Amino acid sequence: MNRLTRREMLVCMGRVGAGLTLSAPLGHALAAPGLRRIRIGACDWSLGKMASPSSFEFAKEIGLDGVQVSLGSASDDMKLRRPEVQKQFKEAARANGVEIASLAIGEMNNIPYKSDPRAEAWVSDSVEVMQALGLNVVLLAFFGKGDLVGDKEGTDEVVRRLKKAAPRAEKAGVVLGLESWLSAEDTMRIMERVGSPAVKMYYDVCNSTDRGYDVPKEIRWLGKKNICEFHMKENGFLLGRGKIDFKRVRDAIEEIGYAGWMQIEGAVPRGGNVREAYEANYKYLRSLFPG
Repeated sequence: MNRLTRREMLVCMGRVGAGLTLSAPLGHALAAPGLRRIRIGACDWSLGKMASPSSFEFAKEIGLDGVQVSLGSASDDMKLRRPEVQKQFKEAARANGVEIASLAIGEMNNIPYKSDPRAEAWVSDSVEVMQALGLNVVLLAFFGKGDLVGDKEGTDEVVRRLKKAAPRAEKAGVVLGLESWLSAEDTMRIMERVGSPAVKMYYDVCNSTDRGYDVPKEIRWLGKKNICEFHMKENGFLLGRGKIDFKRVRDAIEEIGYAGWMQIEGAVPRGGNVREAYEANYKYLRSLFPG
């Protein structure tokens, strides 16, 4: 047997070490939740814990990596804007070892950003909240009364307001994520009109499927630079048991090199138990996205 030089031994050891580190099955299995390329959380409203610090204890019991938290509601004046409430959420997250994944303003479905000054103030204030909580993304909802489909005037006003809000978000290094019934192309038109990297699409695979859009095609077309986060959702079914082909979705997400949060929303069978459903949903998603 030929004797290896010291240099050859070091190179060989480096290759072995790299193999152990980068080997997909082993690397994913050993990866700590905070180091995973894909982290999986759930929306607090889907857990039945909207805008409540108790969502973190529930998420821990399920095994989730994090929780997407609501800014609040109109009735509580978007309570997460208050420092004392922020402190409660941070302490609850820390105590349970579960991350605050991102922020959401679902109340905009009832009090539209396109027409109500209250919603405009909420979006502006969410930037400061994200900074206080160490977050990167806020979901801006455009459903119900806030729907933009076929509403040119409303869309124009949304663009005008986003142009005012985006510079502040850009300076803070955070993203305003647009979730709506619009296609990827129509959402991109809004983003291009605003002209800021701080405005991206919040992609909900179920909403887009319901509208008849080709989800894998849209994900590939948008690319990772235009998607800030994902909702992994089914209505009335566990993930993988409904109409969405999550393996095709997974392939598209992997192809664009997305890294970040996925939030489970809905995905509870009729009459099903939320805890059991979310344990199954998390296990299924983690099988598709091991790390």
